[in-house]
Amino acid sequence: MKVVLAKTAGFCFGVKRAVEQVYEQVRQGTLPIYTYGPIIHNEEVVADLESRGVQVIHDEEELAKITEGTIIIRSHGVGREVQEKMNAQGLTVVDATCPFVKKIHKAVDRASAAGDTVVIVGDRNHPEVIGICGWSRTKPYVVSTLEEIETIPPAEKMTVVSQTTFNYKKFQELVEKMEEKGYHSSVVNTICNATQERQIEARTIAKGVDAMIVIGGRHSSNTQKLYDICKAECNQTFYVQTLVDLKTQCFPNVRSVGITAGASTPNNIIEEVHTYVRSKL
Repeated sequence: MKVVLAKTAGFCFGVKRAVEQVYEQVRQGTLPIYTYGPIIHNEEVVADLESRGVQVIHDEEELAKITEGTIIIRSHGVGREVQEKMNAQGLTVVDATCPFVKKIHKAVDRASAAGDTVVIVGDRNHPEVIGICGWSRTKPYVVSTLEEIETIPPAEKMTVVSQTTFNYKKFQELVEKMEEKGYHSSVVNTICNATQERQIEARTIAKGVDAMIVIGGRHSSNTQKLYDICKAECNQTFYVQTLVDLKTQCFPNVRSVGITAGASTPNNIIEEVHTYVRSKL
């Protein structure tokens, strides 16, 4: 049987950098160590860090109770106000925000300071988008569907950015809709190159196989988008977190299988799935 493993599967630059920074703090033994939210959307990685003494802070209420230690800003980033609170509390702040996300923060800060209405294309409940909103000095608008564009009021100047892991094709569709409505906007494509490459490769592989396996955490936005892309091309597409999930699946009449993984999926999990597929299916 033919097995195709995506070259772009696994940790992206930003996630790898963030995870390494947490493990470096653990090696230095600078307890207590906290992360503001799970460092990445992968339960196995988060559990391993917790076993090493890293505690997860989920919101500003929990943050307010911390008076000492090191707190790490995850790859998704946080808003200006949250970061200022960390500094004000005298904590050692390690900023592991993905550099690509940082660029969005700066673009939004600059545009809103100039009076632009900021539109963010993405999932309003995703931590990256929540953080981006926190850098806008004007009221930001978050859209992910064509219908939501109708909620944006007319504006003299508008700056449009995107969540780094948003579906590139869908982003283009939304931008085109805004242009049709005559919005005077400056569009900044902030979907990271790694995301675009991963989505393009996943779509290409899914078109040519009988079954597709997408590996990633259940709360991973970029993995969910990979699944949606692959499902549109290959009906037998399976979303798994680990090898345990895969073993419950059935692959009848399958001669070829494709494998990809989200940006928060460790290489050891990808390799376990790849080895299993090659030996068992």
